[in-house]
Amino acid sequence: MPRRKIEKTRADELLDELLEDYQGPEAILGKDGLLKQLSKRLIERALQAELSHHLEQEHLEIEAGTLGQAGEAIRNSRNGYFAKTIQGDLGRLPIQVPRDRQSTFEPVLVPKGQRHLAGLEEKVIALYARGCSTRDIQAHLQDLYGVEVSATLISQVTDVVIEEVRQWQARPLEALYPIVWLDALVVKVREHNRVMNKAVYLVLGVNLSGNKELLGLWIAQTEGAKFWLGILTELKNRGLQDILIACVDGLTGFPEAIEAVYPQTQVQLCIVHLVRNSLKYVPWKQQRQVASDLKSVYQACTLEQAEDALTAFAQKWDTCYPTIIGLWLRHWERIIPLFAYPADIRRVVYTTNAIESVNRSLRKVLKTKG
Repeated sequence: MPRRKIEKTRADELLDELLEDYQGPEAILGKDGLLKQLSKRLIERALQAELSHHLEQEHLEIEAGTLGQAGEAIRNSRNGYFAKTIQGDLGRLPIQVPRDRQSTFEPVLVPKGQRHLAGLEEKVIALYARGCSTRDIQAHLQDLYGVEVSATLISQVTDVVIEEVRQWQARPLEALYPIVWLDALVVKVREHNRVMNKAVYLVLGVNLSGNKELLGLWIAQTEGAKFWLGILTELKNRGLQDILIACVDGLTGFPEAIEAVYPQTQVQLCIVHLVRNSLKYVPWKQQRQVASDLKSVYQACTLEQAEDALTAFAQKWDTCYPTIIGLWLRHWERIIPLFAYPADIRRVVYTTNAIESVNRSLRKVLKTKG
């Protein structure tokens, strides 16, 4: 019996947008990290949407003649903001709460007199990341706040959240990032009542202040150099004019895509990816020794020592694993740029700790989402 096709819900359509917003722990959970900034703006925009809904409802009641006193029939309007600090899992969060002239507005997300919102930031974002339907979102809000919220209000709130996500993804970038990592990971996403693989493209940069910044995330069916070319063009249009070192995996055509947009950029092949690919050809019992011998290549003090170490590796292992030495020789010109830099910079370049932390966090979110 064929499965009944389930139409994609609005909440399902939000999933791709929300994935573009997620950052790794270092960038998202810091004192002024994205989560805290986004939480502040999300709550403030949601409160504005609540007030808009409230004023619209009052206006409809006036037109219908159901608003009691004659004096109350004067159309209500916005009346600025007042400052309020709420306490959540991310610490103290100062927000601007909108108010109306007749003081009839009762916020739902941040009720009057309430200043402690345990877990609010994570729970609000989780409503969308889980791909909930409108009814599910209403149930969550009922559980969180003990109030009934209309579907219209939920729609208004999600609309402003989507706009915040789009603004983050399209935000202007700095003109120069000394180091940029470009990577893609395959994740399982539920779509049309099926679980399928999709590629999440990540670009992480280090700015001139030495701070890591997630420049953006994109979703596609598979990883390919053509899609990367589009991403790089978008980054340039957002203000990123130059990259000193671009760290990439061994995807065919990837370096050429970078050089087409940033011709002066030095493309550095990710050593971790290269070692992982090399060890695919080695039985488990010999992987530790092969990995150790490869380390003597990329951790050599000079380029000359690295070439000697590669020659020694070939003499030792080429008979058993000719594919490995062929792999390194084929990519040698993309491996050696790191030897032009001091040891501390080399470790930052050839390791993938920064981008891997983002990957782990993203996988964790998708796993808990289900």
